[in-house]
Amino acid sequence: MGLFNKLFKSQRDIAKDEIQEGLPWQMLESEDQLNNLIANSKRVPKVIFKHSTRCGISRMVLKNFEAGYSLKDEDASFYLLDLLNHRELSNTIASKLNVMHQSPQIIVIDNEEIIHTDSHHGIDIKRVEQLIKKES
Repeated sequence: MGLFNKLFKSQRDIAKDEIQEGLPWQMLESEDQLNNLIANSKRVPKVIFKHSTRCGISRMVLKNFEAGYSLKDEDASFYLLDLLNHRELSNTIASKLNVMHQSPQIIVIDNEEIIHTDSHHGIDIKRVEQLIKKES
């Protein structure tokens, strides 16, 4: 039965299964949510991780990112964008924030501006934490 469920699991469920429990990920699923997080970046930095559930590199980078995480929940808000289900939202992010689409990709927003972006093996939680702690 487990194999049957795994074969027919939705991409959204796969994305949720791939994130480590205990980390403060919020699923990024709409343009309204994107607009709110940008506006609210005046209060606390926002981090968007674009993740492709079909990409082994994306999965590995996500796990490495999570393994190094040591921020407090109030230091930043973290959003996971499932690219397979929300490609249009990824395109909106690219045009709205003037950042080329990559996958996997990390985007750090503070005071409604991108303060850091990186992709693939360049994604480093320690670099993100340094930027966020400096901004706090």
